[in-house]
Amino acid sequence: MKLFCFLTLFFTLTLQAQIQINGIVTDSNNKPLPFATITTSENNNTITDVDGKFIFKISSSATSLSVSYVGFQTKTIALINNKTFYSVALLQQTDDLKEVIVSNENPALTIIKKVIANKATNDPQKKLNNFEYKTYNKLIVTANPDSIDGRIDTSAAYKDLSKKVINIDSSDYKFKEIVSKQHLFQTEKVSQYQFGDHKLKETVLGTKIAGFKQPIYEVLAFNLQSISIYDSKYELFETKYENPISKNAPSNYNYKLLDTVSIKGRDAYMIYFKNKSKHRTSGLEGVLYIDKENYAVAKAVMRIKGVLDISGIHEFEYIPKEKIWFQSYTTFKIVKGKNDDDIRILGGTIQFDGDVEENFEPRKKVASDFTYLLSESNSFDIRVNTDSPIKNPSLYIEIKDDAAKKPESFWEAYRKENLDLKSQKTYLLLDSLSIRNRIEKRLGIGRKIINGFYPIGPVDLDLKKIISYNNYEGFRIGVGGITNDRLSKNFRLEGYTAYGTKDGVFKYSVGGGVLLDKHTNTWFNGYYTDDVREIASTVFSVDKRVFKIYDPRPINISTFYEYIGWRANVQTKFIPKTEAVLELSRNYIEPKFDYLFNLNGNLYSNYIMTTAMLSIVWAPFSNYMQTPTGRTESDKKFPRFTFQYTQSLPNVFENDFTFSKIDFKAEYEKQYLNRQKTSLLLQAGYAMGDVPITHLYNTSPNNLTKETVIQRITFAGRNAFETMYFNEFFSSQYLMFQIKHGFDRIRIMKKVRPSLVLVTRMAWGSMENPEQHVGPEYKTLDKGYFESGIELNRIFKGFGLGGFYRYGPNQLLKFENNIAVKISYVLDLGL
Repeated sequence: MKLFCFLTLFFTLTLQAQIQINGIVTDSNNKPLPFATITTSENNNTITDVDGKFIFKISSSATSLSVSYVGFQTKTIALINNKTFYSVALLQQTDDLKEVIVSNENPALTIIKKVIANKATNDPQKKLNNFEYKTYNKLIVTANPDSIDGRIDTSAAYKDLSKKVINIDSSDYKFKEIVSKQHLFQTEKVSQYQFGDHKLKETVLGTKIAGFKQPIYEVLAFNLQSISIYDSKYELFETKYENPISKNAPSNYNYKLLDTVSIKGRDAYMIYFKNKSKHRTSGLEGVLYIDKENYAVAKAVMRIKGVLDISGIHEFEYIPKEKIWFQSYTTFKIVKGKNDDDIRILGGTIQFDGDVEENFEPRKKVASDFTYLLSESNSFDIRVNTDSPIKNPSLYIEIKDDAAKKPESFWEAYRKENLDLKSQKTYLLLDSLSIRNRIEKRLGIGRKIINGFYPIGPVDLDLKKIISYNNYEGFRIGVGGITNDRLSKNFRLEGYTAYGTKDGVFKYSVGGGVLLDKHTNTWFNGYYTDDVREIASTVFSVDKRVFKIYDPRPINISTFYEYIGWRANVQTKFIPKTEAVLELSRNYIEPKFDYLFNLNGNLYSNYIMTTAMLSIVWAPFSNYMQTPTGRTESDKKFPRFTFQYTQSLPNVFENDFTFSKIDFKAEYEKQYLNRQKTSLLLQAGYAMGDVPITHLYNTSPNNLTKETVIQRITFAGRNAFETMYFNEFFSSQYLMFQIKHGFDRIRIMKKVRPSLVLVTRMAWGSMENPEQHVGPEYKTLDKGYFESGIELNRIFKGFGLGGFYRYGPNQLLKFENNIAVKISYVLDLGL
């Protein structure tokens, strides 16, 4: 999910008949004036959008429009019967406007400070114990056909003097024909919002997406704009900005008092705000309408103009009994802004072409540049202090099982206005187009490929099992898969088989699962496996499957152990904001390297382990969505914590050793408005009792034991110590910390835009009972291990280069042995 843009509409509801007018407000140089105020003779008002355009429903009895803009002369124009479009040009005032200073303070700033001081009494989520309301939302991707050049470019070839052959080639003309008849994308949604115990939950009662029988849940969960105007961080298109009425906002924004207007019959200040930073390429700006009496927000217009032009409007209804403004209507629009590269929205539903050709010449605008996305939400049936219970309050979004099966009568009851002919045709045409081009099926295939599967009938082929390489097995060639919903939604079968060209041994696994509870994704699974695994590696059972076209780190690993046995587990999301696995397993273990485990004088070259394990990941700040197919994490947030406890079971199924293991991982990421990102990773493990080296910790080394730096060049791993040699350190207890900071991509040429990442890793560890491990030579991390490096990723075609340096107590004598050069590869799927 990438980028969006929205236009604004303001509807004034009256009991009289209404007509719709539209137009544009410009200056004398024909440049659009955003946020100009338009007031009718009946004192209803709206403002222009980011392009200076307006769409306004007015009473049939209105006789004139008054258009005003700070720094320009106010202009009044008469309304003419049957005229629906008005172009208004304002003249700039001859003298520069200066803000009136009262008591040495900007009057707008004084008002904003009072808004901040009164937030607790004006914010519905602070003042009210609970409330609920319903919302009808319509989202379209479309274009204004009048903005598109509809000329037909022709080329002629003469075969003789009397006959002329003309070849018509005009994608703009065809595009204009399409958008004149239908929208490019359309979806409707009816939701119920409930607030209580400081939590807001959305329940989707009905959803309808043109071209799809089943809803695209990612679209339903996409956060276009903040629901509350009072949040400290205001969100537009999944990017958070400092709210202009947050506690620290006066130090980050400039404010100007533009006018006083009437909103819903109450007087309000009209205040313009803009971010102070001159270096910010896409700072938040807009207009706030502040109630003169209680200093509440009565209306808000938020705007970002950068790579995309994004605008959002919040409108409110005043509830006299509670003396509070409650949000009643929102619009959101996104169009193309300042940008040189393609922008994809909704997986390619909207695609804007770059502004610059390959030769760096400005590109002529094409039809797709006029595409925009518009979302409108109308709230109704508002009830406050109802004390209605909220079912599953830990869920952020819940989608009813029958939400996608609502009849037309359901939609007619909730739509504010009947669908126009263009919207009706959109459903018919896109539904037929989707069936003809198998769009829904292709989307499902694409989703599975991202996760490493390719569907073939009732089986999803596991792409990770086809081929790989490591130093022990050589090329590992195999096949694997898992059954999908075409076979059954309530049970699954899975398995794989593989052959190593170097060790000459077949490996395999067979298993299956039964669905115990659909809503909590609770499965009971069982497996039997004969395979190999890297020694001393840490595997968290609840970690998400990560699919890569290649997995670079195992290429150079040569120390494995074989495990043969069964495991049974229950995986569930029953506990809110968690995913857990409870597992019982019994395995025969045989190290595939020179190793013996010494237990009280008894030497083991192989052994049996029977263990019980609990693995759980907790994401307290993430938002979760309940869909008819199960529970998913709709908005991944940090920090998140993973805990895993493993206990051997003495005298159970011939278990040989008694031990316990505790593993822990904490992850944190912070993304900045300037496209920089900081990532933190803390990981630790503690093994107690009699634990063979195969099940201890190696802290993920990724360096070859070769003579020169050039010989050691290999692919970078994921969170691996790039300067640490394989099998150099082992620990029975360890602590690892990693910090990464990535900068925005640097443009060198149009197709050469590398991203710079700074990395530092450190680890400490120790080994209890070292005498138990006979065979391998290794060191411990008692004094700590430190490395830092620089990654220059995506230099060309996804490939990058990194350099790392080892320092501290475990630094090696030769300078060059502390250096590691690594190749990186980032695959951009454009999703």
